[in-house]
Amino acid sequence: MGRKTKVNRTTSPELIEKINPKNKRLCKDFLLYLRAVQRSEETISKYKSDLDIFFVWLLQNADNKEFKDVSKRDIIAFQNWLLYDCENSPARIRRLKACLSSLSNYIENILDDEPEFKTFKNIINKVENPINEPVREKSIFMEEELNKLLDYLVENKKYQKACVLALSMASGRRKAELCRFKVNYFDDKNIIFGSLYKTPEKIKTKGRGVNGKPLDCYCLVKKFKPYLDLWLKEREKLGIDSEYLFVVESEEDNTKWVQIKQTTLTSWANSFTRYLRKLGINKTFYFHSMRHYFTTALAKANIPDSVIQSIVGWASADLVRVYDDRTTDSQISKYFNEDGIKEVEQGSLDKL
Repeated sequence: MGRKTKVNRTTSPELIEKINPKNKRLCKDFLLYLRAVQRSEETISKYKSDLDIFFVWLLQNADNKEFKDVSKRDIIAFQNWLLYDCENSPARIRRLKACLSSLSNYIENILDDEPEFKTFKNIINKVENPINEPVREKSIFMEEELNKLLDYLVENKKYQKACVLALSMASGRRKAELCRFKVNYFDDKNIIFGSLYKTPEKIKTKGRGVNGKPLDCYCLVKKFKPYLDLWLKEREKLGIDSEYLFVVESEEDNTKWVQIKQTTLTSWANSFTRYLRKLGINKTFYFHSMRHYFTTALAKANIPDSVIQSIVGWASADLVRVYDDRTTDSQISKYFNEDGIKEVEQGSLDKL
């Protein structure tokens, strides 16, 4: 089944312009505070988007009241609107409410010496969240399905798309991290143990702060290099001299190439879904599914959880089990047969 995301157009520049001026000022001050405590620009952008949604909702449904006057009844109505009118997932609603709660904490802790906020209290979490049930079916890809997609991309000379797909499969990195890879990371001198590229510098990954969580990133050479070589050859033909591996033509100057953005990768993911349909594979592609694919591939190869944890950069090996898409029976079958318990050899990365 396809994995569909409902997109809601709940704000517009015209509506945002009509937001209560005091709420606009509060939002602006809150975002400045987030910058002052070194939250990432990506986080700040998401907070701005979420606050715009709520303040426009207040405009249209609660007389454009000030945030300090919002009641628990308003929060219930907002949550109901998100859940049933907008068909947002429980996870999405939790994120929106977390943003409102963070704004409330800012008021309580930073603006508590201002007369209008003296009696303000954070009420957001007084309203119970909807049950956090999954609303989208996860796409689990087999190696042969992804190989078909890679073959299709190469046959149609879509070498950059094939390269980014192969890197995603061979590293399990998120979209934001894929955008940050540089060409010089994939020099032969950066191959360790004969089977892994290791980035010569740490890459910013998901985490708090303006610098996120810097990590060494790893990529399986054998799975990735054939598609890297095709793309590097195409880059040379096109005269691309950007330090970044994945690029697009500059909107200001189409003779220049600039670092790719996550929005472009999202668009490419949608195109991958269309290509998969042409190939008779009725699954929806999204880059996070490759994080599952990579983890599952390592687990299938009998790589210990602690090693997988180190390669992906998780704080806990518990996440290996979260991202391992094998069924329980599949995992058990590795250790048992008609003779009883099987002896299982530890895996090796150079075989992947």
